[in-house]
Amino acid sequence: MKILFCTDGSKISFNALKNISNWVKNGEIDSICVIDWSFLPYEINIEDKNFTYSCANVADTILDCAEEEIKRLGMTACEKIKSCGAAIEGILEQAEKKDYDLILMGSHGKKGIQKWLGSVSQDIINSSRISDYIAKEENKKQKLLLTTDGTVCSLEIINKIIPDMNLEDKEIHICMVNEDPSFLFLDGTLDTNWLLDIQKQQQIYAAKAIEDIRKILECYNIKTNESTILSGIPAQKIIDYARTRDIDLIVLGSRNKSKLDRFLTGSVSKRVLENVVSDIWLARCKS
Repeated sequence: MKILFCTDGSKISFNALKNISNWVKNGEIDSICVIDWSFLPYEINIEDKNFTYSCANVADTILDCAEEEIKRLGMTACEKIKSCGAAIEGILEQAEKKDYDLILMGSHGKKGIQKWLGSVSQDIINSSRISDYIAKEENKKQKLLLTTDGTVCSLEIINKIIPDMNLEDKEIHICMVNEDPSFLFLDGTLDTNWLLDIQKQQQIYAAKAIEDIRKILECYNIKTNESTILSGIPAQKIIDYARTRDIDLIVLGSRNKSKLDRFLTGSVSKRVLENVVSDIWLARCKS
């Protein structure tokens, strides 16, 4: 698996590296460190040669540390990339140069008004068409939650990532959330029997979706520890499930919507990312 590891030298970014090392097989890691001038005060002259040389040395040190850590964790350290400019543009530009499977990042897990100000990880998610792995803190790396909505996209994602995952001695959970049909309509006098019939059909659909995922896992001799069908708002139910079971990694599927669509409508992945401490693997599908 070819991975682009984005680091600023922080503990949070290295937590992402530690966590993913226990989930993927044969990780081939390129490391990128972007010297982002946009955060500097106006009074600092970036044309000063001593200053730029100092920044370049810092980036080199960070990349050297990343290389050592990658090797220590049993993965393959490949290219070290250093660039100047805005972090988001630098990462996306590099991501387009190679056929990466995953962009690996740490997230500070901003809360409150800081959520509205955005973050590098969230902007990368919004702009990238490559799958993303986001970590906030080092965890036990034992409990995996696979989410599904029963679509072709969900099956495509599971079929794609499972062969590259190390799931030996892991606790595997599968979850699907049925949206409550009563939330979808404004008319409170809808026929009760009709609603019950819709819910029955939802259960049948969800059970099949979970069984389809379980069959894929069985092909790799992977047993499922728990499978659950929930009802309600998908993002909130996934958040609640992850919290109550101390899930370490959540796999979420994502179609490649336009950036405008994601800005206007939001997404399950965005809400989950903002409200859990679990790692998030946002896997893109082509369907």
